[in-house]
Amino acid sequence: MTMGSVTEEKQKECQLTSAQLLSGENVHQFTPETRRPDRTSSFCSKAFSESDPLLPNEFYRTALASGTISQIHGQEMPSESVRAMVVQILFPFLLAGFGTVLAGMLLDVVQHWDVFRNVTEIFILVPPLLGLKGNLEMTLASRLSTAVNVGRMNSSSERWNLIIGNLALKQVQATVLGFLAALVASALGWILEEELIMNHVALLCCCSVVTAFTSSLLQGIVMVGVIVGSKKVGVNPDNIATPIAASLGDIITLGLLAVISQGFFYCMEPYPYITYLVCVVFLCLTPMWVILSFRHTESQKLLLSSWEPIITSMVISSLGGLILDRTIANPKLEGVVLYSPVINGVGGNLVSIQASRIATYLHFHCPLGELPDNAKGYYCPCRSFCSTGPNGRSAQVLLTLAIPGHLVFIYSIYLIQGSPDPPTAAFVFFYLGAAFTQVFLLLSIADVMVHCLWKCGRDPDSFSIPYLTALGDLLGTGFLTLCFLLMSLVT
Repeated sequence: MTMGSVTEEKQKECQLTSAQLLSGENVHQFTPETRRPDRTSSFCSKAFSESDPLLPNEFYRTALASGTISQIHGQEMPSESVRAMVVQILFPFLLAGFGTVLAGMLLDVVQHWDVFRNVTEIFILVPPLLGLKGNLEMTLASRLSTAVNVGRMNSSSERWNLIIGNLALKQVQATVLGFLAALVASALGWILEEELIMNHVALLCCCSVVTAFTSSLLQGIVMVGVIVGSKKVGVNPDNIATPIAASLGDIITLGLLAVISQGFFYCMEPYPYITYLVCVVFLCLTPMWVILSFRHTESQKLLLSSWEPIITSMVISSLGGLILDRTIANPKLEGVVLYSPVINGVGGNLVSIQASRIATYLHFHCPLGELPDNAKGYYCPCRSFCSTGPNGRSAQVLLTLAIPGHLVFIYSIYLIQGSPDPPTAAFVFFYLGAAFTQVFLLLSIADVMVHCLWKCGRDPDSFSIPYLTALGDLLGTGFLTLCFLLMSLVT
């Protein structure tokens, strides 16, 4: 075969792939034999789907703005200055952070409600239910944003099958995770208290399932509206969907948990069967959501393969909830309830950004299962912060944002509450030390975890964020408790 015929064949292949992507047709019909291994044509010949990692901005601009898809020679990542990185990260970071501030203030209020005083195991439920934001909402935003970017939502029938399939999948996951989180909370409470009250177990299961189901449905509808709306106005949904999911997730979930649990708690004595009945009804809806999720091919795949990270992260978050539950009875640790959503949420948001950036870097520079040369060999934590590459710069920026960001959130809580006394210097020092240590460890762990997942052939976009946000909950609650213990020793 001559060089001219090879070039002509590559051009035809790229044109065919571009036409299919823009029309929303299925691009999975390409066989491995029709794809070219060289890097100049790999971008245009790849079969993209909504479960693929997020696409580079060049693809979005060329595909959706100009109506054509151009090759990215050598798969080079777009250059990005530190100033541009800070500007792009700062607004979503503050938006999500103020969402955690409101959630912390709400938790500080509802902890005095009757249900929280009498069924203290409900505090164990708080971190895993708030963790649904990272497990479900952000992954949904990622999948649908990618589907918009590759043109999979241009066709009306394909768009609705994709939306219904993904929302149904999320409802299955939310129902199962809510039920399992309640069982784990009941088991941990039984181990600690050496007493198991079945009515309390039923209350926990009912409240957890209803809260997870309702919160997931509401946030899913909001995410679909934001992503579809951003497509119509020509805005890249990758830049706005995840921050909105992060900012709304905590306050919606915590508000629903408080109201639903208080309502069922008052109904439990006159109508003890009501919690059992409602829980069974929501669990019986699961087969219907499973059937609906089969309306789309990618939802079928995720229904079978997405359970490991979200269940493991739920268990890890429950350990953070156990620490939170133990702090309620200690008057020296009463501030942990107020600040735990803040420190956990901020740490989880920062490490999610870094994990996504590392994954994007790997997708640009090497095939799944292989590591770039600069990531091979013995790992040192300083590599995450001392390297001059894009991942090193982003780690430095994110770690630097942790201190001023938390200062803003601390004094925002002080101003909103209207407290007569500002935070003491000792508290600010210990709190910032705890927050800085948490973010430092999370960013170091993210570097190792993302590269290990990539080397094992697992897409870190789907697996790393649930693990990292759960570790953020555990480390944040633990370090915050230590902060207040040290405060009690020096004051």
